[in-house]
Amino acid sequence: MSKRTLPDVTSDFNAETPSTLQWVGMEDIAVPISIGLQDGNVQSIAAKANVYVSLEKPDAKGIHMSRLHHVINQLAARECNQLNTEDLLDELIQSQNGIGREAKIALTFDVLLKKPALLSDEYGFQSYPVTLNLEKTVSGFATQLELTIPYSSTCPCSASLARQLYADAISTQFSSPTIDKAELLDWVQSPAGSVATPHSQRSYAYIRLSLGDNAWPELAALIVQFEGIIGTPVQSAVKRVDEQAFAKLNAENLMFCEDAARRIKLAIERMSFVKDYWFKVEHQESLHAHNAVVIDQKN
Repeated sequence: MSKRTLPDVTSDFNAETPSTLQWVGMEDIAVPISIGLQDGNVQSIAAKANVYVSLEKPDAKGIHMSRLHHVINQLAARECNQLNTEDLLDELIQSQNGIGREAKIALTFDVLLKKPALLSDEYGFQSYPVTLNLEKTVSGFATQLELTIPYSSTCPCSASLARQLYADAISTQFSSPTIDKAELLDWVQSPAGSVATPHSQRSYAYIRLSLGDNAWPELAALIVQFEGIIGTPVQSAVKRVDEQAFAKLNAENLMFCEDAARRIKLAIERMSFVKDYWFKVEHQESLHAHNAVVIDQKN
């Protein structure tokens, strides 16, 4: 049986209404990628890719979708780094045989980091959502990096109010001019000593960094750096000694959302590889049914 020639509408027909289109492509393509870690190892990750090319030839019926898919599949065999993704964007453009000169990829995935406990030998794992937006235009290559950093925050106002109640309770319990130290310690560690607790909340920093064509930072190191900047990263597996250390850490880092935002902003502005930025800090209140937020950007 002779091999039939299959029709190719994309190549054989012109557009009914000629016009250029900025971006045409596919979204939510499953693709495995590999990310380099601080220790020199490579982490294999399941990612979703959005891939697009420009359609600059007005009478072209459409782009060649299957060729985009073929090119994006090459990520499975390459480490996801600046050099390889720039090559990939060039290949996306070349695959379309002159239809357009620009391409972009959005990769969404989770980086999984091993998290040691604060004091004990326990450890667990924490996942961090990441999006890499990669673009090749006539102006050059550009990268935008999006990170989500979870952390804990304890309200300074609530802590102050709790301390006042605690002082009032001590004054009521020990009315004489002098207090026996042992008696005071026994009372503090008894159920009666639990007078008031400041409210805390799980909080998030959503950070978007525009790198331009600057060298990429190492993702795992950058995540750990932001956790250190904020000061109260969420924990994974813990023992009681770690939970106590975490309570102490929060007491040493009382913060409104404005405090966390200023820490993040100052740190980003010192990062020489960042050309532009946007971020949102969100404290998911335990006192209120609403959240406290800060949004800021460079320009």
